Amino acid sequence: MTKENIKEQIRQAFDHRVAVRVYNEDEISHEDMETILDTAWLSPSSVGLEGWRFVVLDRTHIADLAPKLKEVAWGAAPQLDTASHFVLLLAEKNARYDSQTMKQSLIRRGFTEKTDLESRLERYRSFQEQDMKIADNPRALFDWTAKQTYIALGNMMTAASLMGIDSCPIEGFNYDEVNTILAQEDIIDPSKEGIASMVSFGYRLKDPKHPRSRKPRQEVITWLD
Repeated sequence: MTKENIKEQIRQAFDHRVAVRVYNEDEISHEDMETILDTAWLSPSSVGLEGWRFVVLDRTHIADLAPKLKEVAWGAAPQLDTASHFVLLLAEKNARYDSQTMKQSLIRRGFTEKTDLESRLERYRSFQEQDMKIADNPRALFDWTAKQTYIALGNMMTAASLMGIDSCPIEGFNYDEVNTILAQEDIIDPSKEGIASMVSFGYRLKDPKHPRSRKPRQEVITWLD
């Protein structure tokens, strides 16, 4: 396959992708979902932290949770009725430079020597305290890990579209209420993580009523002279 073929496939995938809210009855195969999930697992994250978790719901689990979620997730109601799968994107809380999570992420990446480990943690201390100014703000720390999950979200949706699978990212819900439901269902430990977003997957029942629109490309993309 040539580079031109690959570029054409990428463009076709992005032309095909729209936010699909109503799906047909076809179910995504387990193997195809695993491929989509691999792109989340392998996504990059700030300082290699991987401060996330991806919880997968098939139609059985969606049906179990839908009655509770519909009451607090207005943006997910049609998808909860028809989607083949949902993925809940969870972000870690309290990922400070001196947390066990940060230390383990470095060890996982090969920083096992004491001096190397301490040097890297000191760099992250400066990053969080001086550059981002988030080290002593629990909400800011959560927002930092939550926004990283959107890298994985985009990769999953792109991979799905390349495979002819539709998706819809979802933020339309009460975050506190959804976290309460997930904690009650033993899906999350609310002291350690929280919901960042959701995404539904399936096969569109029909094409969207309204065509996709975008700002003019020249207003969005700027090449510096």
